[in-house]
Amino acid sequence: MKNLTAVQISRFIISFTWLYHGLFPKIIHISPLEQRMTASFGFNAEISMLITRAAGVGEIIFAVLFFIFYRSILINIVNILLLIGLILFVAFLQPALLIEAFNPVTTNLALIAFSTVLIIELKNSETSNK
Repeated sequence: MKNLTAVQISRFIISFTWLYHGLFPKIIHISPLEQRMTASFGFNAEISMLITRAAGVGEIIFAVLFFIFYRSILINIVNILLLIGLILFVAFLQPALLIEAFNPVTTNLALIAFSTVLIIELKNSETSNK
């Protein structure tokens, strides 16, 4: 535990969160809420399930990419943009979720903060290496 830096903690938390949210509510046990959000586009139940599972696969792929390339400022910016996009997606499709317990606002803001820590640390290490 002594060797865990803010960078490593941020890396693990961000990667784990994307992996967990891709695997459990979208692949292993499709959350009715996830399916309801895709169905709100007008898709039938079968297509909604496929879209939900595809989103889960995408989130798992992003988790692995983030875990590997966490030192890239670009992937951290992509992470921040995706998280903002997901908040907007929920605000558009299911705005009531934004005031529920454990809502996407609180989760995504925390992950955005972790990416901000990574970006600051990466810029600081670039400056100290010059």
